[in-house]
Amino acid sequence: MKSSIQDFDDIKLLVDSFYSEVQRDLLIGGIFVGAIKDWTKHLEKMYTFWQTVLLGEHTYNGSPFPPHAQMRLDGSHFQRWLSIWSATIDKHFEGEIAEEAKWRAEKMARLFLIKIESSNHQ
Repeated sequence: MKSSIQDFDDIKLLVDSFYSEVQRDLLIGGIFVGAIKDWTKHLEKMYTFWQTVLLGEHTYNGSPFPPHAQMRLDGSHFQRWLSIWSATIDKHFEGEIAEEAKWRAEKMARLFLIKIESSNHQ
């Protein structure tokens, strides 16, 4: 039975499930595996990021864009990331915060892509 995203344990399930799928993905898996040297540290940062964004518990400290700025990413990578993210949410969760998680990820992906594309044209 699906539940709503309510607490840190839900965020942890979402993030762990998502990155498990990402690591196996043929399009973006190699990019993530190549870029992330310490998975434990990365996952902990993602827990705090989404805990801050979705639950309003201000545990994240950082700037999410800079690690992506130097990566060779295009629209297909972001589309796959969003597809896996949405499928992971739909597999485990439902409700208002689950929908907000999809909406926020879409906005973030769009912004990151615009920033990457604009820096590539300079």
